[in-house]
Amino acid sequence: MTPIISIVGYSDAGKTTLLEKLVPELKKKGYRVGTIKNSHHELNFDKKGKDSWRHFESGADAVVMASVDKTVMIRRREAKDDNSHDQLLFLENYLTDMDVIIAEGYKNAGFPKIEVFRSQVHDVPICLNDDTLAAIVTDADLKISAPIFGLEEATRLADFIEQKFLLSPKVST
Repeated sequence: MTPIISIVGYSDAGKTTLLEKLVPELKKKGYRVGTIKNSHHELNFDKKGKDSWRHFESGADAVVMASVDKTVMIRRREAKDDNSHDQLLFLENYLTDMDVIIAEGYKNAGFPKIEVFRSQVHDVPICLNDDTLAAIVTDADLKISAPIFGLEEATRLADFIEQKFLLSPKVST
C-alpha cells in the first residue's frame, strides 16, 4: 500500500502553500508523488456541452479525457458519505504507481497527519490530541511531543517524511 499522509489545518493556515513546497522537495529525491485535495463542494471539471460532459451526462460511470500530456478521469462515486478514511483508501487505488500520496485535508481520516498551524490565524492547533499527528509545521513556539518544523522548512520536512514513511530513497531514472 502506498503511504498516505494528510496535510491538515484550519482554513487559511497554509496547507496548499506547504504542499506546493513539499512536492518539489520529494520529487528532487526521486519519488513519484500523488496528491489528493479534499473538497466539500460539488466538483465540475468539465464544460457544459463539451463531448466529455455529454458522455458523463449520458450516464457513463466514468469518463477519461486523454491528451498528449495529461489524463483526467471523471468518475461517479457510489457512496456519498463522508467517511474520509474509506474515501482515501478508494482514491489510493488510482495512485498505486506513486511512492507517496499527500492528501490535503481529511483531518478525520486515520492516516498520519502533518498539521499546518499559524499562530496569527488561530489560537490552538486542531490535532494536538490526535494519535496520528506525525508532525506540525508552525510559526508558534509549541511544547508538544511531535516533531516541529518551521513554515519554510520544506526540505527538512521532506527528509522527515522520507525517513519516517518511505522505505528507501528512490533513484531517478
